[in-house]
Amino acid sequence: MSLYLGVDGGGTKTALCVLSEDGRLLAQHTTTSLYHLGPGLAEHVTGILREAVTTVCAAAGVTPADLTFAFFGLAAFGEIPEQVTILEALPETVLGHRRYRCGNDMICGWAGSLAGADGINVISGTGSITYGERLGTGVRAGGWGEVFGDEGSGFWLGTHALQTFSRMSDGRQTPGPLLGILREHLGLGDDLDLIDLVLNQWLTDRSRVAALSRPLVQAARVGDPAAVALLDQAADELVLLVETTRRRLGYPTDERVPVSYSGGIFSVDEVREPFVHRLTETGHDVRQPIFTPVIGAALYAAGLAGRPLLPDALDRLRA
Repeated sequence: MSLYLGVDGGGTKTALCVLSEDGRLLAQHTTTSLYHLGPGLAEHVTGILREAVTTVCAAAGVTPADLTFAFFGLAAFGEIPEQVTILEALPETVLGHRRYRCGNDMICGWAGSLAGADGINVISGTGSITYGERLGTGVRAGGWGEVFGDEGSGFWLGTHALQTFSRMSDGRQTPGPLLGILREHLGLGDDLDLIDLVLNQWLTDRSRVAALSRPLVQAARVGDPAAVALLDQAADELVLLVETTRRRLGYPTDERVPVSYSGGIFSVDEVREPFVHRLTETGHDVRQPIFTPVIGAALYAAGLAGRPLLPDALDRLRA
């Protein structure tokens, strides 16, 4: 019986699963993020992976040596050249073999949401990115990071919420409900306390900034026009990512392209609904995700091993 390990190492958490060739999900496990840009990369990633792989394999009743193949989808993989070689070597120290491959975690979202079929997946969580495949060719768009990219993501929304708050606070923009909602959410005694909180205490922590998308949604739902506009703009940015990926993959203009999505921002109706509507109107077949990104990682591992799951196994997995 072939066994596949999927690892979805996103920006805020790492999810793992073990999947059998007949479509049985044998075990799942979630732990802290592998994402790490500073010194000690190898130690950080190896320590988390060793504990997590051991745990998920034990829950599945197997050992790492029993795994037929594994795929490690890692946030930002391939974007920092000097880290690629380091990251590609680390799983061997945990698995004890080389039956694995590393790649960007965007592949997990695509493989899971469309069960490995041709089409496009857009991710909007802490960051944002699209990945699509057509006839064996893969294309990504977005994913340029929080400093000058990740449009339509949680971090992007959080940053714009902070910008809007500062403009409302000092009178450059008409105050709306967002001003009071963020004051209460952040416990600010004085609006200028925001500077110390974000820049010194948070050190612009990605997850904390991205979490500000929640009070932004709250403000939109009580009628703040600036918050409403930001959520609508986020939908537009995500649509642009999909349309760009479609063009670069060479899809004919009259073909209905399968599109799916993953990431926490798509749980927000005010983003998901206009996103789906605008793409449907322009010839896209927008579908709810079939599987989660971590299951997508395991499905991708099966494909890399040359043994993609058969339709009856996929049906069993859906059930």
